[in-house]
Amino acid sequence: MNFLQSFVIAMSMYSKIPMPAVEWKKENMKYAMCFFPLVGVVIGAAVYLAGRLFFGLHCQPLMRGAVCTLVPILISGGIHMDGFMDTMDALASYGDKEKKLAILKDSHAGAFAILGLGCYLVWSLAVWGEIPEEMLGVAALSFVVSRSLSGYSVVTFPAARENGLARTFQDQAEKKRVKITMLVFLILAAAGMCAVHLRAAAGALLAEVLVFWYYKKMSTRQFGGVTGDLAGYFLEISELAMLTGMMLTGGYLWN
Repeated sequence: MNFLQSFVIAMSMYSKIPMPAVEWKKENMKYAMCFFPLVGVVIGAAVYLAGRLFFGLHCQPLMRGAVCTLVPILISGGIHMDGFMDTMDALASYGDKEKKLAILKDSHAGAFAILGLGCYLVWSLAVWGEIPEEMLGVAALSFVVSRSLSGYSVVTFPAARENGLARTFQDQAEKKRVKITMLVFLILAAAGMCAVHLRAAAGALLAEVLVFWYYKKMSTRQFGGVTGDLAGYFLEISELAMLTGMMLTGGYLWN
C-alpha cells in the first residue's frame, strides 16, 4: 500500500494527472521519488503519439514543434519550468548565495525569468520542428533520462537549505533504493534510445552528461547545494540540450 501511495504522491506532485488524495507521511514519502521517472514515461508517450499523429497528417514543422513543446508543460503543470524561471532570475542577480536563495523563494517573476522562458520556448519550438520522425522514440525517452538524473541529484547532492522541497524528499526518502531505482531507469532509457537511433542517442546522452556536470558545479558553487527549483532548472535545460544534441548528431552533422 505504501508503494501505491508513493506512486500517487509522485504523480500528483510532478504532473497534472488526476490522482486520489493521500496523506504525505514518512512511510509514503520513502519511495515517492522512485516513481518520478514514470512521469517522464507518460510525457514521452504523449509526445511520441502526438508527433506520430502530426507527421501522419503531414503538418508543417512549426505545428509539430508547437505541439511537442506544449505537451510536456501541460502534463507537468509547469512545475519544472517554474524552477527554471526562478533560477534564471537568481543567476542573473550575481548576488551572494543568500541573495540567490532568497530569489528562488520569491514568487514574483523577474525580467530575466521572462526572457529566459521566451528564449527557451523559441529554441524548443525550433528544435522540435527539426526532429525527424525516426528520432521521435529517442526524444520520448529523453523525458525519462532527465527525470532519472534530476531525482538522483535530489538524493545525492547536498541540500542548499535546511528546509524546502528538496530537503523534505532527502529527509524522508529511502536514499539507497531511490538511487538504485534512478540508475535503473537511466540505464534502461539510455539503452532504449541507442536501440532506436544510435547517432541521435549518442548526441543526446553526451549533451546530458555535459549539462549534468554543469548543474552539479553550478548548484554547489553558487547555491551551496540543490533545491527543488534547481532540480527543475536542470530538468528543463537537460531536455532542451538532449533535443539539440540529437538534432545535430542525428541529422545536421551527417546530412
